Amino acid sequence: MTLVIMAAGMGSRYGGLKQIDPVGRNGEFILDYSIFDAIAAGFDHVVFIIKEENYDDFRSTVGKRIERAIPADYVFQKLTDIPAPFAVPEGRTKPWGTAHAVLTAAPVVHDNFAVINADDFYGRDAFLQLGAFLKQTPQNGDPAQYCMAGYVLKNTLTENGHVARGVCTTDAHGYLTSVTERTRIQRINGQVQFCENEVWTPIDETCTVSMNCWGFTPALFDAIRRNMGTFFEQVKQNPLKAEYFLPTVVTDQIRDGSCTVRVLHTNARWYGVTYHDDKATVVQKINEMTQAGIYPEKLWG
Repeated sequence: MTLVIMAAGMGSRYGGLKQIDPVGRNGEFILDYSIFDAIAAGFDHVVFIIKEENYDDFRSTVGKRIERAIPADYVFQKLTDIPAPFAVPEGRTKPWGTAHAVLTAAPVVHDNFAVINADDFYGRDAFLQLGAFLKQTPQNGDPAQYCMAGYVLKNTLTENGHVARGVCTTDAHGYLTSVTERTRIQRINGQVQFCENEVWTPIDETCTVSMNCWGFTPALFDAIRRNMGTFFEQVKQNPLKAEYFLPTVVTDQIRDGSCTVRVLHTNARWYGVTYHDDKATVVQKINEMTQAGIYPEKLWG
């Protein structure tokens, strides 16, 4: 099984390469803990999706220790990597989104795989559940059998600003029916709300959300390719900011019956560095887990 880590984002709100900012006692990054947990869950290959210009820094920091523990590949998300006859809109600098990023991993992923963000701490339970699901899932199932770690919204908020979350709905059997991207969710005056078109609306803080912690078969890559043309046809409506979201691809597959998505519920508390001030909390919580013996003093010996 392969762990695909989306690490191409520059962390615009945080102010730098947040995914290579140490949070552990010995210089470990958030993604070190994700990889450590993934190895414990049976993953045996990792793929980093990064920007080409960050390769040297990323390889010299993350790669030099991770490659001693697990085989690793590096792939690049490029703004110019789009299908003909489309062209990059003038003034566009923003990457094309999570679905576009994941497709860059297709040449080096040949088995069932998980997808996560580099800068999110998911907790070991998520990887154990993903690993158990993917181990028993056929690669060529029809429909394709996917899974997603489902978090409780209130467990995924930060006190330092708004967050983006995929709000999920499920059927009576625990399968995902839709994911709606909410790009601004925040607790305001004690109530969790989301903002759309500058209007704030209350939302159930116990609802299930996606943290981009998915389990897929290789069938996903074909689905991304099939829908890419439609996305780029629509880019002209928002040429500088339109993004091709992974949940959009999955939702389209659910609707046309080409996949099912089992929601793997976890009560784990999410930690991440969405904002600079989040780092102190992440460092504190990881230190507490280290003291409790959940993680060793040095992850990689």
